[in-house]
Amino acid sequence: MTAIAADRIESATQAYSVAAQLASEFAAGAAARDLGRELPFAEVDRLAASGLLAITVPAAFGGADLPPSAVAEVVRVLAAADPNIAQIPHSHFVYLNLLRLAGSGDQQLRYFGQVLAGARIANAQSERGGATVADIATKVRPLDNRFRIDGIKFYCTGSLFADLLAVLTRLDDPEQRSGLAPGEYIAYLPAATPGVRIIDDWNGIGQRTTGSGTIEFENVVVERDQLIARSAAVHAPTGYGAYAQLLHAAIDTGIARGALTAATEFVRTSSRPWFESGVARAVDDPLLIQRFGELSVAVSAAEATLTAAGVAVDAAVGAAEFVASASLAVATAKVLADRAANEVSAALFEVGGTRSAAADLNLHHYWRNARTHTLHDPVRWKYQHIGRALLHDTAPPLHGVI
Repeated sequence: MTAIAADRIESATQAYSVAAQLASEFAAGAAARDLGRELPFAEVDRLAASGLLAITVPAAFGGADLPPSAVAEVVRVLAAADPNIAQIPHSHFVYLNLLRLAGSGDQQLRYFGQVLAGARIANAQSERGGATVADIATKVRPLDNRFRIDGIKFYCTGSLFADLLAVLTRLDDPEQRSGLAPGEYIAYLPAATPGVRIIDDWNGIGQRTTGSGTIEFENVVVERDQLIARSAAVHAPTGYGAYAQLLHAAIDTGIARGALTAATEFVRTSSRPWFESGVARAVDDPLLIQRFGELSVAVSAAEATLTAAGVAVDAAVGAAEFVASASLAVATAKVLADRAANEVSAALFEVGGTRSAAADLNLHHYWRNARTHTLHDPVRWKYQHIGRALLHDTAPPLHGVI
């Protein structure tokens, strides 16, 4: 993948306008792309060229330095149109945040500069084989004056579209030859680095075009200045986890709005009234009207809570005392977004009737996308964090799940 020249976005208002314009374009082909599993290379190129992927670059490096709330709104708008495209840059923004929190000045200058020029970052983080998602088997080992990475990653969202890979590794240096502290490191690697093999094998029922397959690393040579210690971001009250989770909640909230819009359009144009309703049009069925009211409340509640969570995460940037409250606000947003995305995408068929189940319409892509993305981390643990904070004054985890 070759980075392309990107426009510059200067404000949140401009970012929202650009996101809305792109969303209108992306929505037109979203169902067809999903049905045929057509990877959105052209659409991701448009997204990169728009300048939206550079909106969090700090002002000191020439960026707009927009806050988390602005990024969440951009992601939500895109997700309402095509949640696959909205999820692709999730890790891009997360690892730009890690660079801001933990990178050296030289690293920030290099990678922020590349992003301003249009570069895209994808994650190589999760693995299949560990006892939990937190177990990392991929190792980075000293190799003369450099390092070597070996391992296999899965669920590498956006990797097929990426210029840079953010690879989560664990330092394997028992003799301490490297001089680096033990722990986890993110390696920022060009996607075309020798020894890197990106495999298009993602076969989930939803989010089918996110490029979330496997990446293999075999004898991959890494320079010291490509490594960033992760601890400064995840083991301190930085809001790193809350920021990442906020964007996940934005994707789910966007899916809910997209499903409600699709349901509304279908009932207005294609549904027949139930014969017992005594009305000539489906939109005049009082039971359907009631149900749409309920669904609209669910989506509006998710959107309002997402907005509140975004404001809370904004406050936590650079202010450790607000990190716990931001994490709880995001947990609340995640619960409501999960609920709305799954309920509304399923109710689309309830209100649309038998005609809405036609396979060629692919209206089920809303439900499949919601069901797949909301599996990312269980909301049952969000309730736990909220309840423990309320009853025990226990702070939620710093790192979250990203």
